[in-house]
Amino acid sequence: MIISEKLWQEYHVKLRAFVRSKVSDDATSDDILQNVFLKMHSGLASLKDKTKLKSWLYQIARNAIIDYFRSQNPTVDIPEWFSQPEIDAREKAIQELSECLQPMIQQLPDNYREAVILSELKGLTQKEVAKMQGTSLSGAKSRVQRGRTLLKNMLEECCRLEFDHSGRLSNYERKGGACEKC
Repeated sequence: MIISEKLWQEYHVKLRAFVRSKVSDDATSDDILQNVFLKMHSGLASLKDKTKLKSWLYQIARNAIIDYFRSQNPTVDIPEWFSQPEIDAREKAIQELSECLQPMIQQLPDNYREAVILSELKGLTQKEVAKMQGTSLSGAKSRVQRGRTLLKNMLEECCRLEFDHSGRLSNYERKGGACEKC
């Protein structure tokens, strides 16, 4: 008797029960089982450790079941009306507010302005800011934090800011006309 036939006799009942526990339709589970044994037959020569035959067969069965379910739920193209506009409200708000920040930064006291420019605009670490400003690390952190707070207060004086559930700016609205600071 050929090896594949022996394997069929030994494993088909157990594998069918396994596939049937995952797929409710008898005809479909029989088709999947047929594919499992076809893959087993074509890949048996590549199995190096014959002691792992059973786990190898069950892995083929799991993969065949997964393939079946993937084929049942094809991906759907997203309709054109669902696509995002090129620049969303959040990006537009950030872009517009960033134009206001430069004049506001210029209004900060010198030590806060320099700390904010170095850390936020030039991307230096607060340790590097401390070294450049000739102050302690905690002093530099305080200056950056106070500068940020002053900028936030200036923005809140002229604009009502909206944030999303993650705390990121989503939109804004100017309060009562043009802002004097920008």
